[in-house]
Amino acid sequence: MPKASVLVVDDEQDILELVEYNLNKEGYRVLTVATGEDALRVTKSQTPDAIVLDLMLPGVDGLEVCRLVKADPNTRHIPILMLTAKGSEADVVAGLELGAADYVTKPFSPRVLTARIKAVLRRDAADDAGDASSVTVGELVIHPGRHQVLAEGRPVELTATEFRILLFLARRPGWVFTRQQIVDAAQGDDSFVPDRFVTDRSVDVHIVSLRRKLGPCGPYIETVRGVGYRLQDI
Repeated sequence: MPKASVLVVDDEQDILELVEYNLNKEGYRVLTVATGEDALRVTKSQTPDAIVLDLMLPGVDGLEVCRLVKADPNTRHIPILMLTAKGSEADVVAGLELGAADYVTKPFSPRVLTARIKAVLRRDAADDAGDASSVTVGELVIHPGRHQVLAEGRPVELTATEFRILLFLARRPGWVFTRQQIVDAAQGDDSFVPDRFVTDRSVDVHIVSLRRKLGPCGPYIETVRGVGYRLQDI
């Protein structure tokens, strides 16, 4: 089976060459461009399996590229990993809220970047497997179809909203999600009526409740200061 294709977008030639070299070693098919305009063109014409995207680009910047990719029904499924010298909380939050899957700040380790890309692609493929499969993280097991959660083998009773939040985090362990992303996941499908009044601030209350109910597995849910929450990748 051929390896996935990865589009790398950066206006620094040495960065492009470094990332391309390391991804080629792993067998990926690598596409490289230096501008946001070219990134959008290649994304539409070749539909890569993942995008490594610098935020500080000439012309159309990385955040706008991310927004446009995620707004297009034909490309919104492509996971985007932000690669940027911008390390402030505001930049990270902005990218995640636009739909980016993960981020790495410069200077970076090529091995870490490659591992993050592998994780993004692996979890994206896991999502395609459907909702019926159980999700296991450490001693935590979630059965979506049965609406059942086991923590160290013990059944845990959760509200519909708590269940949706936990499942959302567990499907991408290690990924950081903003409160707004968690709100969107908690609202779910209108045909299934959870708490429709979930807000970004009430997310904190739900997380506290989840940690308490999960007992020894509660610490799996980590707070990422200034950004949001993630479930440990155990």
